[in-house]
Amino acid sequence: MTENNEIMLPASGLAEDILARFMDDAQRETDGMHQDAEKKEGETIHHLVTFNLGKEEYGVDIGSVQEIIRASDITPVPGAPGHVRGVINLRGKIIPVVDLRKRFALQDAKESDGQRIIVVEVGGKRLGMLVDSVSQVLKVSSSVVEDMPEEATSVDDDFIKGIGKLDGRLVIMLDLNNSLLSAGKPQIR
Repeated sequence: MTENNEIMLPASGLAEDILARFMDDAQRETDGMHQDAEKKEGETIHHLVTFNLGKEEYGVDIGSVQEIIRASDITPVPGAPGHVRGVINLRGKIIPVVDLRKRFALQDAKESDGQRIIVVEVGGKRLGMLVDSVSQVLKVSSSVVEDMPEEATSVDDDFIKGIGKLDGRLVIMLDLNNSLLSAGKPQIR
């Protein structure tokens, strides 16, 4: 682990590989944890998988992430909401893929080799999130997280849990329940 609590993603992108690496690092830190516990009392540590949409960096709770795969073989579905790119067959399971650029009303981007699908479990359902690239796994203390200013969002933008301020950069922390689901179905935006 690096000094700013970053973990580089393994090449496979599988959730178990990411979590195994994360858990190994966490186990090594356990020895010094008792000394740090007094400093961290009252703080929450958020464990985030971070990804990019354009120049912006976003993060989702690592506990929701099932795996990360290359963005390929997405089958369009006629009549699907505009932000649903289509479906994929993931080891025999049909998974809907939400294009987060469209979901967040961002400008379309050209397809690239860096695009990934982050498979998450939300509300008991598995969904894929199409993103421009996946960055890293971060540990973010609640002491550096602030609420999104009301003036910067509209009423229906309640999918942002907060903004993490890290070494001169901002990470927008997403609430997957609000950003991807509404009454158990992908939201139409």
